[in-house]
Amino acid sequence: MYYLYHIPGKKIGVTRNLNKRVTEKQGYTPDEYEVLLTSDDINLVSHLEIELQKSLGYKVDRQLYKNLINKNQNQMRINVTEQTTTFPCPVRKLKGRLMDNIGMQWETSHGTHKLDRETIDWIMKHVNTSMYNTERCYIYNKALVKPIEDTLSTTFHPTRFDLIREWADERGIYAEGNTHTQYVKLMEEAGELAQSLLKQDDHEIWDAIGDMVVVLTNLARMTGKDIEDCIDGAYDEISKRKGSMVNGTFVKEKPKKEVHELLRTFAKSVL
Repeated sequence: MYYLYHIPGKKIGVTRNLNKRVTEKQGYTPDEYEVLLTSDDINLVSHLEIELQKSLGYKVDRQLYKNLINKNQNQMRINVTEQTTTFPCPVRKLKGRLMDNIGMQWETSHGTHKLDRETIDWIMKHVNTSMYNTERCYIYNKALVKPIEDTLSTTFHPTRFDLIREWADERGIYAEGNTHTQYVKLMEEAGELAQSLLKQDDHEIWDAIGDMVVVLTNLARMTGKDIEDCIDGAYDEISKRKGSMVNGTFVKEKPKKEVHELLRTFAKSVL
């Protein structure tokens, strides 16, 4: 995931690791910058970064972010043989490298392959770890050249929640984080949402809501549940509720027995 961030009065930038890039290296705390956009589309964030730098009067980068990343990484140097295509990284890091190289093409004896989202999904399902070097992995060229519709029919298509969990897992959030830190993060995002609502800034409102969903997704996973299960449980409960709107808030209808108990308690308190 790529983050397009804004340090007011200073710069517009892109990074894949906000804490390391903006906080640790540049010295800005989370309340001193804002995330304008999160996306896994490196082309989109690269061009938006330049356009915003120009429109807001900041220093304009000489190169697109995607070109800088590719230059720094010397792109992904794959090894192609008659039977296989080998990638220069372990399976756990492969998807990120593939996403960084969307659009890349390579020739095999079975045809031309091009990296797009569907191809990456297929690769991640069929990739194998090299028996000679666990830091490398490979696919069979002939299998990939089959019609993509046929091979993808049984491919797992991740939801947004799946992608969030994959992103968090790759960055060690589940291994090194805990529920307490996620709760603190949730409260920070809730505070940003409150500020956005007061400013009536729709973009910041949407961004804060999205950030809270990400944190809640991670918090659920850390407690042994998926957020989808939490949502299903909540919906099963609220779907049966009856009530009415009172001063802009939905107030659930209390069972008659509960209402009578409240009345008796109230009566005792005033007698």
